[in-house]
Amino acid sequence: MHSLIELWESVRDFIATGGDVLYVVAFVLFIMWVLIIERFWFISREYPALRNRIITDWNARVDTTSWYAHKIRDAWVSEASTKLNERINVIKTLVAVCPMVGLLGTVTGMIAVFEIMAVQGTGNPRLMAAGISMATIPTMAGMVACLSGVFVTSKLEGKVKSAVHELADNMPHH
Repeated sequence: MHSLIELWESVRDFIATGGDVLYVVAFVLFIMWVLIIERFWFISREYPALRNRIITDWNARVDTTSWYAHKIRDAWVSEASTKLNERINVIKTLVAVCPMVGLLGTVTGMIAVFEIMAVQGTGNPRLMAAGISMATIPTMAGMVACLSGVFVTSKLEGKVKSAVHELADNMPHH
């Protein structure tokens, strides 16, 4: 319990140093990871039942060679592909938004530095350091959030692509 309190205090100090923009970065990061986890859950837990149903329905068909059968097969593969790709573009957008939110923190931090310089002059570097921290920390946090999402999203897209190919391979059109 004591270490949990220390962790919370260090996060609170980090946010206080970086400014309120870090709350926005954290919010975007949270939504992004909820969607990523949901997609991995869908691929590993829910998609296999959909895949098995489609393959069973295909194998139960008498006609698998006609033009009409090929179009049905294509439609079923397309349906599975659409379900697998749901929210991928939202995740990719959130990944791209993370550095932009971090840059918003840079702008607000630099505004704070310029306000201090306007009021106090350039003679007090300690006051300016707080504004510079407020300018750099959100940028770093946005970039780290973005990088975590980039790697996982590319892994997720690879899983989706291989699942679609695997489904198509399991539905031969004799």
